[in-house]
Amino acid sequence: MTPTATVTFDHTRTPPFSLGNQVDDLQQIEKAAKKINSILDLNQLVDKIVNDVARSFGCVEANIYLHEPDKQEMVLAGVHGCSAHGKGHRLKVGKEGMVGYVASTGQMRYAPDVRKDEYYQACENSTLSEVAIPLQVGNRLIGVFTASHPELDAFSRQQLRILQALCEHVAVAVHNARRFGSERAEREAMDREVQEARIIQQALLPKSSPYMPGFAVSGLTVPARAVGGDWYDFIPFPDGRWGLVLADVSGKGTAAALLMSATRGMLRSLAEACCGPGEVLSKLNGMLVDDFPAGKFVTMVYGVLDPKAQTFTFANAGHLHPLFINGGDARFLNVERGLPLGLGCGDYSECQIILSPGSRLVLYSDGITEAVGTNGEEYGLDRLAAQSMCPAASALSIIDDVRAFANDAVLSDDTSVVFVGVNG
Repeated sequence: MTPTATVTFDHTRTPPFSLGNQVDDLQQIEKAAKKINSILDLNQLVDKIVNDVARSFGCVEANIYLHEPDKQEMVLAGVHGCSAHGKGHRLKVGKEGMVGYVASTGQMRYAPDVRKDEYYQACENSTLSEVAIPLQVGNRLIGVFTASHPELDAFSRQQLRILQALCEHVAVAVHNARRFGSERAEREAMDREVQEARIIQQALLPKSSPYMPGFAVSGLTVPARAVGGDWYDFIPFPDGRWGLVLADVSGKGTAAALLMSATRGMLRSLAEACCGPGEVLSKLNGMLVDDFPAGKFVTMVYGVLDPKAQTFTFANAGHLHPLFINGGDARFLNVERGLPLGLGCGDYSECQIILSPGSRLVLYSDGITEAVGTNGEEYGLDRLAAQSMCPAASALSIIDDVRAFANDAVLSDDTSVVFVGVNG
């Protein structure tokens, strides 16, 4: 939130503190602290401080230098009234000007007559007095605040105390703004990386559905986050057959997406070199057992669709049983053997079905069946079967039905479907 009020002080020359003056000053400092601490944009914060202080105290110049520990330099971040230097001007700690001196000592330095001060570096010709105050949080140097005035000995003891007290709050506000800016930059960088990862992952998915006369094949995956561990694939073979894949990597997000990408590449290489789905999964499992981190695994259905023979031969690595609809009868296809990939050694048995006219085959992930409706009930296998029997069923219609069931809520898990329909 950006405050519209200006930080103001009564800069009238006053005698040393009285009790009444102390109360007034504390109230002014408290109001000023609330205003500056509400600003989290660093540039806006330092600009407001130097402009408001200069206006309140009649300064010809006011600056805020920020400390860069790695270079042992002070960098001008907020400037009012200085015609010689702009933002980005640098001074060496301990070597240059009152700013460098204060940065090295951690002590305020007041020059009632800058012409007699050995550390003062001239900027504006009209400047006759200047104060430099360290900005510290604990023992950590944040920066240095300076204020210059066109009169000799322009800052009374009370005004110097006010500025010192204010600088304690300025230090905290600047420290918080820098942390906020750094954390925001990190979040934005992470968001950019996630979006780039999403683009890459989307590019790994099929660009279109296979063209097979007599068959309607479609696929769709919707990650619960920007990227996910579900994926499907259509792998063309030279003889006109197609490899169909639907898989689910354990976990969600970027880690699952990385494992998905690696598994996809391995599977495609093996699918082109091996014969049956069982052999492909056996070899893939052997590779993943050696490469996957402990506790990570992949469930997968991989099968080969032969449009000429009208058969689908598949193996299942611990994935949900494919749904097969034939003549109005819905059943879930099981295989004898098939552990999830990456957990341990094992072999994978195959199953073959005949795809007669009007039959349908559905591969799906648990994000479909475990989607929760508003009443807390899961979508389940029965709803999946009923939706798949609809005349216009497809991968998209199934996921749309799941979303409607969940009342358009954000699905908590990746959801994927591959749908095969045989024309009747």
